[in-house]
Amino acid sequence: MLKVGVMVSGGGTNLQAILDALDAGRITNAKIEVVISNNPGAYALERAKKHGIPAVCMSPRDYESREAFNQAFLDKVNGFGLDLIVLAGFLVKIPEAMVAQYEHRIINVHPSLIPSFCGVGYYGLKVHEAALARGVKVTGATVHFVDSGMDTGPIILQKAVEVQEGDTPEILQRRVMEQAEWVILPKAIDMIANGQA
Repeated sequence: MLKVGVMVSGGGTNLQAILDALDAGRITNAKIEVVISNNPGAYALERAKKHGIPAVCMSPRDYESREAFNQAFLDKVNGFGLDLIVLAGFLVKIPEAMVAQYEHRIINVHPSLIPSFCGVGYYGLKVHEAALARGVKVTGATVHFVDSGMDTGPIILQKAVEVQEGDTPEILQRRVMEQAEWVILPKAIDMIANGQA
């Protein structure tokens, strides 16, 4: 049984997609052990509690230094004995020590077809604003392993989504979530849980 920790900063729609896939049997051999957020107001924490999953809030703001937070964060994560860490809209830089310790065991979902619109500064609506400004006809989402770079790790799955006439960043963001992120993130977890990635 793959022990999974999900890290999220906001509403937790990707977390909900994972929970729904677990409930429906589209993810097998996996269990969410903990949901961690840096934001005490994150609705994702409520989603976790409703599913009986431990919900933990840890913010760098609550520590005297980034180093102190990074160590506490790593200690907390290690306490759950996780096999896989899933970054589902987590807006905190993962400490280098955690990336090294969990090599090929941290995955991230990014709302573009990497290598387009990724890296430093590309997150949330900024990704979709950039895609629309560039005039791309196709965008999408990527699930990749996390390495020491920003959105540079090996790609597991990608799914394309068409840009439509009249799209706003918000409309495009929603379509990418519904048609790509919520599909490929659960699928990637299932693949890893069953030795296919």
